[in-house]
Amino acid sequence: MTTQDLRSQLASLTTEAFRPELADIDRLPTLDIARLMNGEDSGVPAAVAARLPDIAAAIDAVAERMARGGRLIYAGAGTAGRLGVLDASECPPTFNTDPAQVVGLIAGGPGALVSSVEGAEDSAELARADLDALKLTADDTVVGVSASGRTPYAVGAVEHARAQGALTIGLACNEHSALAAAAEHGIEVVVGPELITGSTRLKAGTAQKLVLNMVSTITMIRLGKTYGNLMVDVRASNAKLRARSRRIVALATGAGDEEIERALTESGGEVKNAILTLLADVDGPTAARLLEDSGGHLRAALARASG
Repeated sequence: MTTQDLRSQLASLTTEAFRPELADIDRLPTLDIARLMNGEDSGVPAAVAARLPDIAAAIDAVAERMARGGRLIYAGAGTAGRLGVLDASECPPTFNTDPAQVVGLIAGGPGALVSSVEGAEDSAELARADLDALKLTADDTVVGVSASGRTPYAVGAVEHARAQGALTIGLACNEHSALAAAAEHGIEVVVGPELITGSTRLKAGTAQKLVLNMVSTITMIRLGKTYGNLMVDVRASNAKLRARSRRIVALATGAGDEEIERALTESGGEVKNAILTLLADVDGPTAARLLEDSGGHLRAALARASG
């Protein structure tokens, strides 16, 4: 594609549109610019809300495959890639997932997280190589993320994953995008032109973050990683999370400090197991067996214990 072709393509994208009414923004007082940005951001949740049925359908499909052992894989370039890596990296401490269960791929590799890797986003071949290194299966899901919906790395990732039989989702911020068209589940959250022309780390980035939050969080809820709105699979890897673990057990059971410490000790620090030992009045090994038989779902384990 020539530079002229790319310019024409970008000019047709909503996310790249120029807003002449903001041409003098650099002359405004700082507070006025802040108010403008805040007003712009306030419309993002509504744009996401308009796509909730598409998002929910995609999440149900992801959860079905992850319940069979599949992985959730994000693929994007630049801001979109960084957001995918961020979401993936937060799943192990929040939901005690294996680091290989939710994966973020960014065009150009880890170095692209902190600096631009020239040309990486333009390579569909690089996306295919990155996915081949993961040895995709039909139970895996690949989510291509791109504000424009045309980024070759993201589109290439989705096309290659779909050809391999994996579930595919295309998350873009323009209508009629190549990315959404390439995916089994297309999600187009149209947030409109940016305050700074073409700076899609702004509204588009916020929209992508909101959707990725939903994809990972609701999938984990469906997989039994929460009990109500409590993170019962949280990994207590630091002092704050250890304190949170004890608070979660307290909120779920109403038990006192001594009982909580005893339950956590007996369960090897596993929050979900500790809650089950207290609510079902069973010992640690029994709690572990009940949870295993229930696929890790605490409510189902409690039903088994009482039935």
